[in-house]
Amino acid sequence: MLAITNCKIYPVDREVIGKGTILIEDGRIVDVRSDITIPPNAQVIDASGKLAFPGFIDAHSHLGLNESCIGFEGSDVNESTDPVTPNMRAIDGFNPLDVTVKEARESGVTSCAVGPGSANVVGGTFMAVKTFGTRVDNMVIKDPVAMKVAFGENPKRVYSNKGKTPSTRMGTAAILREILAKTMRYNEQLEAAAEDPSKKPGYDAKLEAMLPVIKGEIPLKAHAHRSDDIFTAIRIAKEFNIRITLDHCTDGVLIAEEIAKEGFPAIVGPSFGHRSKFELTNKSFVTPGVLAKAGVKVAITTDSPVTPLHSLPLMAGMAVSAGMEHDDALRAITLNPAEIIGIDSRVGSITPGKDADIVIFQGHPFEISSKPWMILIDGINVLE
Repeated sequence: MLAITNCKIYPVDREVIGKGTILIEDGRIVDVRSDITIPPNAQVIDASGKLAFPGFIDAHSHLGLNESCIGFEGSDVNESTDPVTPNMRAIDGFNPLDVTVKEARESGVTSCAVGPGSANVVGGTFMAVKTFGTRVDNMVIKDPVAMKVAFGENPKRVYSNKGKTPSTRMGTAAILREILAKTMRYNEQLEAAAEDPSKKPGYDAKLEAMLPVIKGEIPLKAHAHRSDDIFTAIRIAKEFNIRITLDHCTDGVLIAEEIAKEGFPAIVGPSFGHRSKFELTNKSFVTPGVLAKAGVKVAITTDSPVTPLHSLPLMAGMAVSAGMEHDDALRAITLNPAEIIGIDSRVGSITPGKDADIVIFQGHPFEISSKPWMILIDGINVLE
């Protein structure tokens, strides 16, 4: 058993503990309180003057799929040969030994959602992984967590250059509706075959991959920057009665009340850097705070490698400096992303029963000069 004592604890799911102890056993959090009696056999780590947080989480990244330094040979993020590739799986392209995974871990990012990029209308499935390990199969928290879809400039640019549909926003929406409708019919045939095997349809890898979407088991992960694309994503989700997350949500600052009314979560960012295309005209660190105040469940994303994943706590600090409430910003890189990608039973808060993914800082992680003092993943100190 491990006891981390005398630190200020930010559990996220309840009030801050001014000076407390975290008990850990077999990779899980056993207890978190200010008045714990430490068992005599426990290894005690005195964290006096330090701050303890849940491990940080990014709900949208391409970590390990678009590798560092090597260009084409390590670019496995977009299968841009077909606008509909739901049968692509992030687990088959992820390299856990890429240096960016280590950099993310050493900044306190202990979990993230990883998946395909936005070249295709339907890109494939995201998974959730820990950022420590050498074999992806042992790092997975949940697979799949979402099905990537993309609206706006990216798919129309990629495929108009190939002389293929989509070359317009109308084309993107039509393609997505078609695959959703085909999947619903495929599912009906499978259900009918339970009573009459002769009605079983021929195997279709793309439709099989889409079944968890139309069954409500995973959401569409919708790349949408501009307000009209956000509303198209919502329109299609409502037409087919499926779940959706609004990823990037750059124009969310303009339509916050509408998004709040619809009740879909927003994964906002990357908010740092150059406005490299028209869709990003309204890119700003103001957006996550405005959405949170409107009542939207907000997560902050780096969209790694667009912004390096290890900058996630700094991005939250930038949102605070732009008006986001401090507590909302902390939730936006811990419990909110965990809930949005469906891994909150394991991570996202310092709660008994959850994985012991805990980051301990010498100062507050939103401050650029603060450094991690200890990083635990499954109760193991991974800070080299």
